[in-house]
Amino acid sequence: MQHFDVLIVGGGMAGATAAVTIKKQLPDSRIAVIEAFEPKTAHHPSFDDRSLALAEQSVSYLRTLGLFDPHWDFAEPITQVHVSDRGHFGKTTITCDEFAVEALGYVVEVNPYGAYLHQQLSKLDIALYCPAKITRLHQQQTQVDVELDSGETLSGKLLVVADGAQSPTRSKLNIGFDSVAYEQGALIANVQISDKHQGQAFERFTEHGPMALLPMSNNRYSLVWCMPQQDLDMLRESDEAEFLARLQSAFGYRAGMFERVGRRTSYPLVLGRVEQLVHHRCVLIGNAAHAIHPIAGQGFNLGLRDIQALVAQLQQTDREQWGSHAFTQSYKTARESDINRVMTLTDSLVRLFSNDSRMLALGRSCGLLSMSLFSQLKAPLARQLMGRTL
Repeated sequence: MQHFDVLIVGGGMAGATAAVTIKKQLPDSRIAVIEAFEPKTAHHPSFDDRSLALAEQSVSYLRTLGLFDPHWDFAEPITQVHVSDRGHFGKTTITCDEFAVEALGYVVEVNPYGAYLHQQLSKLDIALYCPAKITRLHQQQTQVDVELDSGETLSGKLLVVADGAQSPTRSKLNIGFDSVAYEQGALIANVQISDKHQGQAFERFTEHGPMALLPMSNNRYSLVWCMPQQDLDMLRESDEAEFLARLQSAFGYRAGMFERVGRRTSYPLVLGRVEQLVHHRCVLIGNAAHAIHPIAGQGFNLGLRDIQALVAQLQQTDREQWGSHAFTQSYKTARESDINRVMTLTDSLVRLFSNDSRMLALGRSCGLLSMSLFSQLKAPLARQLMGRTL
């Protein structure tokens, strides 16, 4: 049996980032990552590469560890965010200059960034078991033992569950996931525009749901378009000309003319979290722990703050006590308020802006207009976008 300090289940964005971050800050720790799917060995740039938003706080944290470079060709800065409410007069713009930062955040493409993280796993001497799945899991008093489908057995003082929203490991631990479905889904696609985006991002609220455009390299936008499921199915299957026409009609011309759309995918939207954030010698992070609406692009950033709290707890705790009851309870306490805050805020935004009440619409417009007139009123929204929790 191979023995480690930390076993991480899941080698995707959350799991790989957790492994590299822990090793960077605790170089003598013994870490193993168990990942079910073989990663791509080489990246071939594609128009359809999926992306994620890194808030300013996330970027700052990753840069201190040497895990982010603003000059990467797969990273694009967000220099301003336009927020508007379709059919109503309220709108506001948040710029990086107003808050004295070089960017409000960055949009990074998942494929090349994931490949970079997996290169770091190898460079940092982190054991990677891939492709591999856990077939049996046994929680003992001082360690967690796992058996892989290869027949190998591993043990660790702490098991970090980071294997995504449908987490098989969560099921093995008999941890429930409480969720409420929204009456809408999200359509994801990359689109190309006629003009340069100049680092502008857009958050547009419509009567059917919010839509966001995040700037990407090569004059592309990452589109997240939320809508009722029946509309989503139709738009996902429509031809390119019809899709672009409907997108232009729904969004308007603030970003220019939409000229091309790539592969379209969709998924249902839910608000959810685990019944237990921790278990005996186990902690859950990222999408395995919580699911939020993509309205403010906070999903991965929330998971990254899980990782920050976990690393801080490891640094503050004697090595022999990693994974102990006191350790896992301290992690739970450190994360609960932030998770509650972000889930409540994103859910409130969805319900506030997906409501056709005239009084609410007037209130929304007045609020957005006030932000545009008085910069100090933007600060709470800007802090949220930048991932600043205080």
